[in-house]
Amino acid sequence: MHDLVMRGGTVVDGTGAAPRVADVAVDGGLISRVGVVLEPGRREIDATGLLVTPGWVDIHTHYDGQATWDSYLSPSCWHGVTTVVMGNCGVGFAPARPDRHDWLISLMESVEDIPGSALAEGIKWEWETFPEYLDALDRKPFVLDVATQAPHGSIRAYVMGERGARNEEATTADIAEMARITREALEAGALGFSTSRTQLHRAKDGEPVPGTFAGADEMVGIGKALGEAGHGVFEIASDMMIPEDEFAWMKQFAAASGLPVTFGMLQSPIQPEKWRDLLKLTEQARAEGAMITAQIACRPTGMVLGWQSTVHPFVMKTAYREIAKLPFAERLAHLKDPAVREAIITEVTPPPPGIGAILTHGFGTMFRLERNGRLDYEPRAEDSIAAEAQAAGVDPQAIIYDMLMENDGRGYIYLPLLNYSKFNFDHIAEMMQHEATILSLSDGGAHCGVICDASFPTYMLSYWVRDRERGQRLPLEKVVAMQTRDTARLYGMNDRGMLKPGLKADINVIDFERLNILAPEMIFDLPAEGRRLVQRAEGYRATVVSGVVTFEHGEATGELPGRLVRGPQRAPETLLAAE
Repeated sequence: MHDLVMRGGTVVDGTGAAPRVADVAVDGGLISRVGVVLEPGRREIDATGLLVTPGWVDIHTHYDGQATWDSYLSPSCWHGVTTVVMGNCGVGFAPARPDRHDWLISLMESVEDIPGSALAEGIKWEWETFPEYLDALDRKPFVLDVATQAPHGSIRAYVMGERGARNEEATTADIAEMARITREALEAGALGFSTSRTQLHRAKDGEPVPGTFAGADEMVGIGKALGEAGHGVFEIASDMMIPEDEFAWMKQFAAASGLPVTFGMLQSPIQPEKWRDLLKLTEQARAEGAMITAQIACRPTGMVLGWQSTVHPFVMKTAYREIAKLPFAERLAHLKDPAVREAIITEVTPPPPGIGAILTHGFGTMFRLERNGRLDYEPRAEDSIAAEAQAAGVDPQAIIYDMLMENDGRGYIYLPLLNYSKFNFDHIAEMMQHEATILSLSDGGAHCGVICDASFPTYMLSYWVRDRERGQRLPLEKVVAMQTRDTARLYGMNDRGMLKPGLKADINVIDFERLNILAPEMIFDLPAEGRRLVQRAEGYRATVVSGVVTFEHGEATGELPGRLVRGPQRAPETLLAAE
């Protein structure tokens, strides 16, 4: 008798092979058979007419703080994710000297928009070193598996103190110590090292995150620690201001170590074709033996603007700021007053510099999020608030105000900030079919007050496979492989990501026709009543982690089989021999 059998489902096994009807048996937390299963299971799931896939492996999530107090790591767990990787973008909470706790919290709050009050109350600081941080995580049960990276910002500040925080040049001794700590983290179980070299990432005091301007000697010096450890991904968030310079040291490290380098790549509104140049450099690097991969997103970096969000178009107006700090119910009462509405709309404020101008005055890139009964993340230029206002002959701010007042003040405006320069997803489709890209950038635990992209895995199937009408769709088997086998392999987790005997039994059973993401909602369930924007899903019949059913019909079963992933995970010898 098997522990668990899923019968008669349409198996999409994560290898890229065409779907087929088959049973899937599970024993001892591993897949034991895919095909015809005659023996009964202690637990059986009728998967007739449903998809059976590997669990999603999300490699960019920022759950570093949340993982210390929350066993569920929602919203990712609501979307069929069975493994998360955190420690992205060079920020995290280990190593941590006792006198740097507040600074690390403020850095994460500023860079990733995670409420500092929630982090301060939720994190218990049972560690100082990175191995001690992993030990703290290892003592905690989870609903899914958790993997980590060693963050450059924390390591640099730990070694160099204020010099590191202020981005002063590292000495030879500094680099050697950072490399030692990085190797220590990898040997304890980290799957990689991450750094940020983008000026979008700044501490609360405006200082770019530690490591932003680190020289090639520092990058390669730390990178050697990965080579000495024999494993690890080198992850970079970079502006790629001078791409050739960045690729020079990236290639040097990757070619010398044989280890992968991965960098975030989104379409820029300033240079909308630059991503093509980056992919050409990536192709050249690969041809020279450097395994470099671009991390891409399946839709724009979408700001969700509402009265309870971090920002919205009226946030700088005096008439709004007078009521901004009131409890939401009181604030909403004022916002319903026609006189307050008139005062806010008619007040003239100049656009703030930089990105602030887009957030407050970019009406041509703001859209209604819900359209014709569904969420629309690929709207047309003629659907913008500016176009709607021009057609109606009204102030676009009046339209925005009324949209925000919908649903009793919980209406939202959608602002695709990055990855949407041409008002379509055609470039994303091209990116996703390139061999040098990997699906990523969901930021599941981050940007709590303005972005909700943890729904990426569900969106990949519901939109890119089933619903897209404005252009090319993607094959189901490719989309499943992209967020299972491919993401798992990049980070050395070769024990999962496919439905093959001997591999870890992380599985989703999905009602494909009903699969859908619901509208974002702001909830206040973080420690200290911290807010976060979340998005739920429907259509997941069951999610299984290590052979244990963790969710049924979207509801948690209470089982917590997830654990910390320590280091690379080998595929079973039988599978390696077969390949």
